Amino acid sequence: MVPDERALHAEWIKLRTLPGTVWLLLGVVALTVAVGSIAGAAATCPAEGCGQDPAKTILSGIVLSQAIVAILAVLAISGEYSTGMIRVTLTAMPRRITVLTAKAAVLTGLVLAAGAAGVLASMLAGRLILPGRGFTPGHGYGAVSLASGPDLRAAAGSVLYLALIGLLALGTATAVRDSAASIGVVLGLLYLFPVIATAVSRDWARHLQQIGPMSAGLDIQATTGLRSLPLSPWAGLGVLAAWAAAALLAGGLLLRWRDA
Repeated sequence: MVPDERALHAEWIKLRTLPGTVWLLLGVVALTVAVGSIAGAAATCPAEGCGQDPAKTILSGIVLSQAIVAILAVLAISGEYSTGMIRVTLTAMPRRITVLTAKAAVLTGLVLAAGAAGVLASMLAGRLILPGRGFTPGHGYGAVSLASGPDLRAAAGSVLYLALIGLLALGTATAVRDSAASIGVVLGLLYLFPVIATAVSRDWARHLQQIGPMSAGLDIQATTGLRSLPLSPWAGLGVLAAWAAAALLAGGLLLRWRDA
């Protein structure tokens, strides 16, 4: 269901005035750029075919900034449950799925804006940092650039990745309601799959990488060694989209069936 203008306006006001929203969005940008720049400065490519992916290296800040996106998304709805404001919201807007859709639309817009700013700044940092670390044409690497198809896909895909993380967290928080529990569930889904994959056999590790929302979704950043990936870049992002859709479906159904 498409949210009406009144619902969008109400959710925009609530999320914009939520304590910490601006700082969390700035944190997404800052952490994306800072961690990516540090990773780029620490990487070295001393010889041709050094086996590193410059785009994925400079965009590695997404691995941490996604946690901030998850926190923002959780607070977008769980804060209303903790204060009891959800009853006022659902009284003013009885169509509960419309409320959730409006929250998702406003949250996605803000995350896309912050994610785009962070990714663009990271790509610029990569152009400045990586050539000095050996990622040069002489070693088989051109400068990271949005004019390059693989680099553009990695950059745009990273922004979409953050938006999907936000939707995954929003759906989870709608179902769980409690802020701390919701954040724990989302971060567990994101970070536990890669941890477990390091402790199991190679075949099982590959399967976990194919179904884990973070490990599969971040395949979108790969610009080298695509044949060795557990999934193709867009298929990996599709796995994350499926997780987000499932979370929103579960959250929407529970929001509709349960008492506020």
